Amino acid sequence: MTGCCFPVTLDRSRSRRGSSKLCSSKHRRKENYKGPLIVCFGEMMMNLVPTVLPMSLAEAAAYKKFPSGATANVAVGISRLGVSAAFIGKVGNDEFGCLLSDILKQNGVDSSGLLFDDDARTALAFYALKSNGEPEFMFYRNPSADMLLRPQEIDLSLIKKATIFHYGSVSLITEPCRSAHLAAMSVAKVSGCILSYSPNLALPLWSSKEAARQGIMSIWNYADIIKVSVDELRLLIEGDDPYDDKVIMMKLYHYNLKLLVVTEGGRGCRYYTKDFKGRLAGFKVEVVDTTGAGDSFVAGLLSIVAAHNHIYKDEKRLREALDFANACGAVTVTRRGAIPSLPTKDVVLRLLFSCFNS
Repeated sequence: MTGCCFPVTLDRSRSRRGSSKLCSSKHRRKENYKGPLIVCFGEMMMNLVPTVLPMSLAEAAAYKKFPSGATANVAVGISRLGVSAAFIGKVGNDEFGCLLSDILKQNGVDSSGLLFDDDARTALAFYALKSNGEPEFMFYRNPSADMLLRPQEIDLSLIKKATIFHYGSVSLITEPCRSAHLAAMSVAKVSGCILSYSPNLALPLWSSKEAARQGIMSIWNYADIIKVSVDELRLLIEGDDPYDDKVIMMKLYHYNLKLLVVTEGGRGCRYYTKDFKGRLAGFKVEVVDTTGAGDSFVAGLLSIVAAHNHIYKDEKRLREALDFANACGAVTVTRRGAIPSLPTKDVVLRLLFSCFNS
């Protein structure tokens, strides 16, 4: 398939950016990017996590805030690894929105595509780990600013500069953000960007498991690179064996796809291309918090793909890239919080060196 054919009208006469109540609505665009640019589209929110874990949300006496949002995590992760990254999304014109904007800028991410909404708040997510190990989520998005991003508000010129356009599935759940997502994808595809998709399943935000499966699969066939976790894989293949390579190739590998990666946490990952497939082991580390590990993996992989965009044809180089991505995820789980735990390239290389030379 060449190009993309989403029926979207970009009426810029209705575009409205946040005022200066709290946050500055004007972000300076980087004119000269260092090497290839990766643009990430989606949500950015504030996570509130009990200061003591394991602990249920109801039992927690105090919470600590952590900046989050899957695609925002990826953008920051890419920038920390020394590759140019930009983020497109929307937050509230409130204290949390200002803070999240500052975090992008402090981490070297081009935030010129981040908008502020005067009438909706920045999304909040409460996350806890119960004593039985079961994760607990509670979201405040009724609606939140990220859900209200409209097609005509998107800075299309930023997308056209990208080598890779990365996105998830949370932005597909409701309108008008779904239409904004489809419009951005369409422009990226026509502009020749590599489309990278990591669904980042957040079941509490969907009306049902089936709605989540259908929503995630609705844009599946447009991506060039897809990364899913084993849990996401179980949902998508509807009860079949998630470790059966034939099932995965039959149900999930489409004609346009160049690389499919399945992450398995500490066990590592599997990879599938048209010409070869394989598995790589993970790294043994002391796990503190798995939040953001998958996003860190994606950041590591895309930071290399951006400079070697035919890597899916070279299995040796691809395995090296996936080792690097596995190491990114491994470093991230050794600390609490997603963005605070995303590693620099030097830290990742030290882990790789210590493991391969021990």
